[in-house]
Amino acid sequence: MKKISLAKELAGTSYPGRGIVVGKSADGKYAVTAYFIMGRSVNSRNRVFVEDGEGIRTQAFDPSKLTDPSLIIYAPVRVLGKDTIVTNGDQTDTIFDGMKEGKTFELSLRKRRFEPDSPNFTPRISAVLHVDDGVFDYEMSILKSENGNEQNCLRYTFAYENPQNGEGRFIHTYIGDGNPLPSFEGEPALVDITGGIDEFTKLVWDNLNEENKVSLFVRYIDIATGKYETRIVNKNV
Repeated sequence: MKKISLAKELAGTSYPGRGIVVGKSADGKYAVTAYFIMGRSVNSRNRVFVEDGEGIRTQAFDPSKLTDPSLIIYAPVRVLGKDTIVTNGDQTDTIFDGMKEGKTFELSLRKRRFEPDSPNFTPRISAVLHVDDGVFDYEMSILKSENGNEQNCLRYTFAYENPQNGEGRFIHTYIGDGNPLPSFEGEPALVDITGGIDEFTKLVWDNLNEENKVSLFVRYIDIATGKYETRIVNKNV
């Protein structure tokens, strides 16, 4: 697979929806992840990321404007020991509980499907980063309808061992704007991971569509020690 520019990939569509990037920093020292949310409706745009223990959660920026919390209020990031779980919905909790019971990432997601938001049937995208004593690997998943058929759930899991320095994978819910919104297709894109945490955060945020972007989470995890740094950017401040 040809590596592409993350900046150009982000800027290339007005509405990729929600997206997850996972990879390794160019100097090989850090496991890197980013998660962003976008919105077209007032309800979707009325959100911010806030820290919640070692993870984050979404909350309404203006509670008086919150009309349906079911698919927009959740914990996108949770940490279980040496595993960092990142998702676009409440399947974060499903993965956390399953892995805590000894299930694999993939098996933990077996009880979940795409979101019930007809006619879009938004895919559930998920990732888990495992950092242990200088070793880093990760998995990504997408659960999606089969061409908008809500009776059929397609389940794809991608595992990446010993990722290359300066490379990552990018998966998002939609391949572009539309009605209904077209679901992501294929393997997560191979993208470049550049700069330190602040430079990378700026790159992602600046290349998301200005009208539709809502919030961004970025974390750099030291592969040798497991210590991490986090950045959160909210359009609503």
